[in-house]
Order: sequence, then structure tokens, then C-alpha cells
Amino acid sequence: MEKLMKPAEYAQEIGISRQAVYAKIKRGILKTKSVEDKLYIVVDTSSRESLPAPTVESREQEKREATAKTSHLTSQADIKDYKALLQAKDETITVLKGTVKDLKKSNKQISSTLRGEIDLLKDAFYEMRKLYANQLEHKRSSAEPIEVVFEEAEGKESSKKWIGLKKFLKQFDYSSESEKERMSKRLKKAYKTGDERFKKVEGKLKVDTSKNFRDILQ
Repeated sequence: MEKLMKPAEYAQEIGISRQAVYAKIKRGILKTKSVEDKLYIVVDTSSRESLPAPTVESREQEKREATAKTSHLTSQADIKDYKALLQAKDETITVLKGTVKDLKKSNKQISSTLRGEIDLLKDAFYEMRKLYANQLEHKRSSAEPIEVVFEEAEGKESSKKWIGLKKFLKQFDYSSESEKERMSKRLKKAYKTGDERFKKVEGKLKVDTSKNFRDILQ
């Protein structure tokens, strides 16, 4: 006598999983029949072999098959993730290579600019030194005795031409007041040592312009 059972009922009755039941159907171990587009398992109730009791070996086999299937799926997922990770690393390496290339290019441009600035500074320094040397030469040449023409006052020495200290220093091209003050101190010091190129008239220091003052002004 035949009996129709749903796959879930058959699995529960013999103590196996539904996946195992469908695997048996696929391999042709179990006979099936479609009723109103629904699948049923044909069970021969007259034979006890049609409903075999599950054994320890069958249960272990089912566990191994399930574990193998799960491991396979996990392995495929791991491989997929590993490939995605490798692709991400490759993209990161490409970006880093581009960044390093850009940095090298920027450093080269900065070095070139710095070299240009250094060359400009050198040129400016040499030009300033040349101008300073010319200025010193001009000052030295200006320290020569200056002929001053003026009417000689009665009662004063006719052989000497005397002018005030400020007027005398004004004839020289000093770049700063501090330098002019320094030269004034030198002239006053020479007067105190008894230098005949100087004298005081009415309390004011006078300078004999007919003399040479290079020894003091240099």
C-alpha cells in the first residue's frame, strides 16, 4: 500500500533534514509524485524499508555534507573579500605613487627657486659692496684741502683762511650725523693737543682751511 507524504513530514518522521530528503529525491533514491502542482513522496507502507530509521552513520554523513557546504561558501566569501582587499591596496599604492611623484616635482621647483633667490642676493651684495667702495673713495677724495675765498677781516692773519668748525665739516659728504659727530670730536681733540691748524676766536673753534687734514679725517 502506498502513502503520499510531504517532504517535510517525511524528514521529520525518519529524523533527517529536509535538505537530505531533497538530495535523496534528486539522486532518485525516493519516489515522488506531483499532485495539484505539489510534490509528494510515495511511501510503501507495506515494506518497513521504505521508512528506514536514521543511523549514526547517516547522521554523521549529513553533518559532514552540511559542514563541507558551509565551508565552501565561507571559503568563497573569504576569497571574494581577499580580492577586494587586494584591489583596494593596489589603488592606495597607485595614489601614493602619484603623491610621491608630485612631491618630488614640487621639491625640485622649490630648490630651483631658492637657487635663483640666492643668486639674486649674491648679485645684490656685490653691487652694494661696489657702491660702498665708491662712496669711501669719494669721501677720501673730498678730504683734500678746500680753498675758501672770503674777505680778510682787519686785525686777522692775512696768510691763513679760518672758518668755523661746523662750516668746515659741512663741506664733506658724511652719510650720517653720527659720523659727522665723530669727525668733530677728532678735530677738537687735535686742537687740545696744540695743533696750530686750529684756534679759538671769541670762544669758537676755527679751522685753517689752507692746511691738509687728511691725517685726522681718514
